[in-house]
Amino acid sequence: MNIIVNGCFGKLGSAVRRVIADDAGSVLVAGVDLVDAPADFPVYNAISGVREKADAVIDCSGAPALTAVLEYAVKTNTPAVLCATGYSDAQQKQIDEAARRVQIVCSSNMSVGINLLCELAKTCARVLGGSFDVEIVEAHHNQKLDAPSGTAVMLADAVKQGLDYEAELVYDRHSRREKRGEHEIGMSSIRGGTIVGEHEIIFAGRDEVVKLSHSAFSKEVFAAGALNAAKFAVSVKPGRYSMKDVIG
Repeated sequence: MNIIVNGCFGKLGSAVRRVIADDAGSVLVAGVDLVDAPADFPVYNAISGVREKADAVIDCSGAPALTAVLEYAVKTNTPAVLCATGYSDAQQKQIDEAARRVQIVCSSNMSVGINLLCELAKTCARVLGGSFDVEIVEAHHNQKLDAPSGTAVMLADAVKQGLDYEAELVYDRHSRREKRGEHEIGMSSIRGGTIVGEHEIIFAGRDEVVKLSHSAFSKEVFAAGALNAAKFAVSVKPGRYSMKDVIG
C-alpha cells in the first residue's frame, strides 16, 4: 500500500514513517512538511503539489491543514486518515461533506487501547453513572499546547453516552466555592516532562472507587493505529469512519 504522510517530520509523522518502514506491505511514497530536512523520499511543502499516486494519505499535521488535505483526497479519490484534534464545527461539516465522496477515518486518538477504553467508559457510566461521581485526569508532556487533550474530551463524550442525564464538563474548580454538582464530569490536565499521554477515568461512589486508565509510552501506538486505519479505509466504501469502525 502506497502512503503519503502529511506532516511527515513532526512527532507523530516521524512515528508513522517508522511504522510504515517496519510494515512489509506499506511504502511511503511521499511526504509533506514545511520543515526542510533530508529524506530518502520525495517531500513537498504543500499536499496539492504531490505528484506520486497513493492508496491513502495520513494527516499528522493539525487542524489548519484540513481543507488542503480534504481537497486533495476528493480531487485524487484518495482515502484519508485524519489524526489531528481541535476541529471546529465548520471543519466537522467539511469532513462530513468530503466523506460523501471519499473514505475518511477521523479520530482524536488512533490508539486501539484508548478506543477500547471509550467502550469500557460507556459501560461503566451506564452501570455506575447514577450514583458515582465521574472525574477525568489527563497528563502530557510540557510542550503540548491544548488542554484538556482531545482524547480527554473524547473520553468525556463516551461517558456522556452512557449516562441517563445531561452532564456538565467542569474544567476549573478553584473559582467555585460550592459543593460538587451531581451531574458534573470533572476535567483535570497535567503538563510536565516528556509524558507521552496518560488518561484516567475515575468513578467515585460511596466507599468505593472504580478507575479506568491508559498509558502510552511512545507515539508508535498512535502511529500503528493510523496505519491500521489507512488499511481499513482502502477496503470500505466512501463515508466517515472512526477508530471504533477500524477495530470492529
